[in-house]
Amino acid sequence: MTFITVFTAPKPFTDAHIATIQRNAIASWTKLPDVRVILMGDEPGLAQAAQDLGVTHVSDIPRSASGAPLMDAMFRLARKISPSQLYCIVNADIILFPQFVETARQVVAQKEEFVVLGQRWDLDITTALEFSPGWPESLKSWAQDQGSLHRPVGSDYFLFPASCYSHLPAFVIGRAGWDNWMIYKARKSGFPAIDATQDVMIIHQNHDYAHLPGGKPHYKHPETDENVRLAGGRAMTRFTLLDTDYRLEHGIIRHQSMTPVRLWRRIEAWPLLALGSTRLSNLLWRIRKIFSSSNHQNLDR
Repeated sequence: MTFITVFTAPKPFTDAHIATIQRNAIASWTKLPDVRVILMGDEPGLAQAAQDLGVTHVSDIPRSASGAPLMDAMFRLARKISPSQLYCIVNADIILFPQFVETARQVVAQKEEFVVLGQRWDLDITTALEFSPGWPESLKSWAQDQGSLHRPVGSDYFLFPASCYSHLPAFVIGRAGWDNWMIYKARKSGFPAIDATQDVMIIHQNHDYAHLPGGKPHYKHPETDENVRLAGGRAMTRFTLLDTDYRLEHGIIRHQSMTPVRLWRRIEAWPLLALGSTRLSNLLWRIRKIFSSSNHQNLDR
C-alpha cells in the first residue's frame, strides 16, 4: 500500500507562468519517497503534463456551474484509485520537500487520527526548476533569503489518515472557505489539528489571479459564498492556523502554545465547538472586533 497519496486539481496550463510553477510543484512531489501523485480534471494541458511527469491523471470529475472540480468527488476518487495510509490534498503551486514524508511518519507513530497543515513561504519563481542533487537545500535557502513566511491564514495542504474526512461537502476547489472548514472539522470531530510550520517547509510560487473569472481573487467569487453556505456559515470558515490545538516541534506533537490571539480564538470558538451555538460564537467575534477597532483608534490619537 502506498504511504501517501498526494492529489490536486490543477489550473489550466495555458498561461506560461502558471504552467511553469505547476510543473515545478508536481515535479517536486514526484521526488517524494513512497508517494503516489494524482492530478484531477480535464483542463487544457493537464493530460500532457501528467504524462510528462509520470503521474496518474483522472479527467472525468464532477464540476460546479463555473466548471471547477468539486472536492467531495476529488476525495472519493483519491480513495478509490489509490488505497493509502495517508492522503494529502495540496494546491498545485506548492513545492514539497522529501522531509515531508519523514515528518508524516513521525506523526503516524504518535497519533492514529489527525490533520497536519502549516504556513507557507511565498517566493517569486518564474523559470523551470532543476531537481539536481542538493535541490532541497538550495531551494530552501533561496526561499529563506528572498521569500517571506505567509501569515497564518489560507492553508495550502492538508495531510490526514484514511479514517479522517470520509465525508466532505461539495466544496468548489479554488474558492475560499473549504480550507477553514477542514480545520473546523478536525476540532469539532476531536482529532488533532497539528500546525507543522516549524518542521515542514513548503514553498508557494507567487502568481496573479488572471486564471479566475474576471481576474478576481478566489475569496471574491460567488462560489466562495456557496462554500461558506456548505460549511455551515461564516463561523465555520473563520478557522485558521491560529485555531490548531497542537503543533509539531522537532518531530514531537505538543499542545499548541497559548498567545493572546489564540486565547481570543479559543473563547470565540468554544460556543461553536462545545455547544453548537453559532449565534454566541458570532457575538463573541463581534465583541472582539469592536474592542480591536477601539484599541486601534486609541493608538491613533
